[in-house]
Amino acid sequence: MRNGVPRDSPQRVRFARSSDGTTIAYAVHGSGPALVLDSCWLSHLEFDWQSPVWRHYLVELGRAHTVVRFDERGHGLSDRDVTDFGLERRIDDLCAVVDDAGLERFALVAMAQGGPVALHYTARPPERVAARVREHLRRGHRARHRRRPRARGGVRGDDPRGLGPHGPLFRRVFTAMLIPDATEEQMRWVDDLHRRAVSARTAVESRRQRGIADASDVLAAITAPTLVLHSRHERMNDVEYSRILARGIPGARLVLLDSRNHILLEDEPAWPVFLAEVTAFLAEDETPAPAESVRDLLSPREGEVLALAAQGLDNAGIGAALTLSVRTVERHLQNAYGRLGVGGPTARAAAVGRWVREG
Repeated sequence: MRNGVPRDSPQRVRFARSSDGTTIAYAVHGSGPALVLDSCWLSHLEFDWQSPVWRHYLVELGRAHTVVRFDERGHGLSDRDVTDFGLERRIDDLCAVVDDAGLERFALVAMAQGGPVALHYTARPPERVAARVREHLRRGHRARHRRRPRARGGVRGDDPRGLGPHGPLFRRVFTAMLIPDATEEQMRWVDDLHRRAVSARTAVESRRQRGIADASDVLAAITAPTLVLHSRHERMNDVEYSRILARGIPGARLVLLDSRNHILLEDEPAWPVFLAEVTAFLAEDETPAPAESVRDLLSPREGEVLALAAQGLDNAGIGAALTLSVRTVERHLQNAYGRLGVGGPTARAAAVGRWVREG
């Protein structure tokens, strides 16, 4: 065991560097087309693997996809000593993870408070995202955030002593709203996640800065295929906001799930419905077009890397020309070799030769 997690955990933990130097921990598991889980509030990459609340998501999604997920800044295995949790910083963090993982095309799942980040990211570079899955509209949470302190036993949002891991009353009320149909074991796990994932001070500040995040003005700019799922009877976010989200994104489809839980539990009837909807939606976008040339087989970035390799540049030179790390260049080359079906010590020469002939 390590930190309470079995050593045979199937995930591989890596670290990316965000634009302000903050280290963002991310993990990769599973196999298949890339699926990025945008970070939601409260996560711990290692602790989540033994979770009776989250583990079924990780296991099932990893059966058909290479799942990439990360701890947001200030939480879990990412750098803890940070104070800037603004929307732009969080978008930078997502970009850093995607770039470090060498992803060119992927599906994006935005759950809970990862919503505004994913919406802005998708609206800005739509060609990089194969599909999006949204749980709920963040604006609805923001509208209620100002009213919650009195409803939660007088806990004040600006008081680190009352909010977060050191406030057991807040933890239990929050958990009861999040998963009202959970067992005592599941509720205890979420209670404990507060303590493990984040400090009280960070919990307060990150929630405060989330309170001003908004993505309503970018919905119309999203062109990626979008599926919106929302628990019909949950307490965290009113179902009307899912309708606003689906109406605002062109071509989005809305599926309402018969559940009271913000996080669907493995043994409730809504879970297999959720999984079937997500699986079918992602499969629609994963059928590759017939490839006729090297340009069809490679992503634009992989083509750029091979073109520079054909000019005689080594990996460091390619990285300097494209402003990429050597590790990222190597990853793009390995991806290109795989797509072109070449390997071994002659892989580079074979790939470059085909690019010269066809590219």
